[in-house]
Amino acid sequence: MTDFTAPQPRRASVPVRVGSVLVGGSAPIVVQSMTNTDTADVDGTVAQVAALARAGSELVRITVDRDESAAAVPKIRERLERLGLDVPLIGDFHYIGHKLLADHPACAEALAKYRINPGNVGFKDKKDKQFGDIIETAARWNKPVRIGVNWGSLDQDLLTHLMDENQANGFPLSAQDVMREAIVQSAILSAERAEEIGLPREKIILSAKVSQVQDLIAVYVELAKRSNHALHLGLTEAGMGTKGIVASSAAMSILLQQGIGDTIRVSLTPEPNGDRTREVQVAQELLQVMGFRAFVPVVAACPGCGRTTSTVFQELAKTIQDQIRESMPVWRETYPGVEGLKVAVMGCVVNGPGESKHADIGISLPGTGEAPAAPVFIDGRKAVTLRGPRIAEDFQELVLDYIEKRYGRGAPVAPAPESETAA
Repeated sequence: MTDFTAPQPRRASVPVRVGSVLVGGSAPIVVQSMTNTDTADVDGTVAQVAALARAGSELVRITVDRDESAAAVPKIRERLERLGLDVPLIGDFHYIGHKLLADHPACAEALAKYRINPGNVGFKDKKDKQFGDIIETAARWNKPVRIGVNWGSLDQDLLTHLMDENQANGFPLSAQDVMREAIVQSAILSAERAEEIGLPREKIILSAKVSQVQDLIAVYVELAKRSNHALHLGLTEAGMGTKGIVASSAAMSILLQQGIGDTIRVSLTPEPNGDRTREVQVAQELLQVMGFRAFVPVVAACPGCGRTTSTVFQELAKTIQDQIRESMPVWRETYPGVEGLKVAVMGCVVNGPGESKHADIGISLPGTGEAPAAPVFIDGRKAVTLRGPRIAEDFQELVLDYIEKRYGRGAPVAPAPESETAA
């Protein structure tokens, strides 16, 4: 019997409470995102945070780069609460985070977590003090901190030291390996320093962002070996469209399969005027297709071939999928467990009936030259055959009826007798 590889158990990490969300330990892998609004624009930021949260982002990061944005944070928090959204807000600090947190205590209190970068928290003799100031503020307000190393702003003193050390040893490591080691050391040394100052390990999350797939895998595998901190995964500057999706998925899926990663973000560059919630959808789909979590019902649809010259199955699959996405914010409350639903929309007789039987509810549409009939399977049994010009609409109604019966009242759907419906 073939021993098929299964995902490795999650590595043991220290759980971190971020507002109402638990990251690490035995908690589910958390999806997060980041706004691209000017945080000082309260209306615009509230609207985007709300959209990200409703799309399923469990944590949302916002930029806090100047006094105006810091002053806006408590207003944003208050407005979100009035909307009934308790999504934790993470403040993204660079260069002057120590000053902003000190000058705006309401901001320090309103945020659920601070994100700092040890490579630009301060420079030369000010670096240690300013890092310490932020950690002390976090400890005072009982807030967790993500220590986020980024290869684009790596601690140059540490990198230079490791390069010199490598040269003295006769160059046993490549420059790329030295850089990877510098990233890992920067994260671990910074975490150790934070603990020395007084921030406990259950208040620290680590990340090590790079933009190349193999670098990300190598860095996180090493970081996971040397630390039991909760880890945030993400490929920085992943890019736009399919490139960003493929690169992020390729890197993070390998790490997740090895049990590495407690929270993820897919850092997609949006298309001009594009929807920021796309990165949330991709992160959810990555976790769902790998079997780690369920967020929305799965719609299986065949790719189409010469047997499926009709576009009906494509249009129906898109309609069902769009309807699910749009309805999920309400369905999560109304139909507990609906995210586990499996729907199949198939285009011909070759695999259509079989795939439809494997789904909770599925339809096999007629392919080229087939009789104009579409059998519908519910819970593995043929329940009805649809005919005529309203096949798509009739199937949509059957899906909604199935959801209501199975998830609305908590009772399984009884297999329906086979019947025919004429148009």
